[in-house]
Amino acid sequence: MPAIADDYARIERAIRFLDTHFPEQPALEEVARSVNLSPHHFQRVFKRWAGISPKRFLQHLTLDYAKRTLQESPNLLDAAYATGLSSPSRLHDLFVTVEAVTPGEFRRHGEGLPIEWGFAETPFGECLIAATARGICSLSFVLADDRRATFAAFESNWPKARFAERPETARGLARRIFARAGGRPPFHLFLKGTNFQIKVWEALLKIPAGAVTTYEAVAELAGKPKAIRAAGSAVGDNPIAFLIPCHRVIRKTGALGGYGGGISRKRAMLAWEAAHWNEAAKSA
Repeated sequence: MPAIADDYARIERAIRFLDTHFPEQPALEEVARSVNLSPHHFQRVFKRWAGISPKRFLQHLTLDYAKRTLQESPNLLDAAYATGLSSPSRLHDLFVTVEAVTPGEFRRHGEGLPIEWGFAETPFGECLIAATARGICSLSFVLADDRRATFAAFESNWPKARFAERPETARGLARRIFARAGGRPPFHLFLKGTNFQIKVWEALLKIPAGAVTTYEAVAELAGKPKAIRAAGSAVGDNPIAFLIPCHRVIRKTGALGGYGGGISRKRAMLAWEAAHWNEAAKSA
């Protein structure tokens, strides 16, 4: 996975370049030059990271594509809700079960809880992953290469826990979470949040790969259709990136909105998932 993680740094820079120069519709050569690669090498990096060509990948970054996906997503969502397994979207999705902390554990801020944590490489850059015996409790991407700030933010959510750094555990979890092949076992998540936050995070788990939804729809799924702002805050407070797919929530205009891991990373995740979903749909 390190090669793919290294590729991501270039992909993210390319996405930022495209965001800035989109009106000029830059050619492949210009985009490649922005990340100091030859067009041939850039094409190879893209193919290795995304599994498809840059031209096809970049189609998934446009506002028009986001709007069209938003219009088509209700059919995918309906299938997912009705059966719990939408095919082919679930071919590259993750099966996740959830356990919330008890009210007493919430009040005690995880006092005495053993948590193993570590940094690991992913297709979207380096992340911190942490887990208890009851499941994964955190996955956050490292911003600006600042591991210390990333750990401090994680630690503040479990201030009284007992932490043990286990890099091997983190790397093993990352390999399973971001594997392209199917057949992965379910992931169990251990969540600390308010009742409403838990409902929002559970609603996010219903969004299959290849689909997106709006903040309004998430609020409705969480049982409080008028609490759109609160739902948006809960989406932003998601403690387990990617597994709880808050990156699949966009504005009803088709604009992507914010993302704690950075908007370029959100774009990359959506395009990466769309590419894999489309490939799965073709082979289904």
